[in-house]
Amino acid sequence: MALEFYKKGQGYYTRLGTAIGAGVLAVLGCYSLYQKLDAITPGDTITPNVKVWLRAGIPAAVFAVLGWLVFKIVNSPRSADFMIATEGEMKKVSWSSKKEVINSTKVVIVTVIILSVLLAVVDFGFAKLFQWIGVLKVMG
Repeated sequence: MALEFYKKGQGYYTRLGTAIGAGVLAVLGCYSLYQKLDAITPGDTITPNVKVWLRAGIPAAVFAVLGWLVFKIVNSPRSADFMIATEGEMKKVSWSSKKEVINSTKVVIVTVIILSVLLAVVDFGFAKLFQWIGVLKVMG
């Protein structure tokens, strides 16, 4: 059957997220195409009515093709098995608690600040050393 799901029920959230992401990209691309088609001014042979249908119909057709393509890719055995395995691995991950993440972020910020000050002091020291031995001349 054409619209049959491969391994239905497995990897549901990963497939759903992938399909939603691809769908958002398809919508944005078709909207951009819709806007670009407004700039095209056909000759007198095309009536304004036909222009409206073309301007809306071409992006709609592209969206339909992209929707079918996303469905086929998300449900192909190769990519579906990959997404099922990915979701299985993500369930095995031990995620840090909010408190651990906040504390780790604080440690990183303090470390970066300390290293920045240390590097600034070393840079200033080398600048003064090079000025003293005559390698670096400061204008001013």
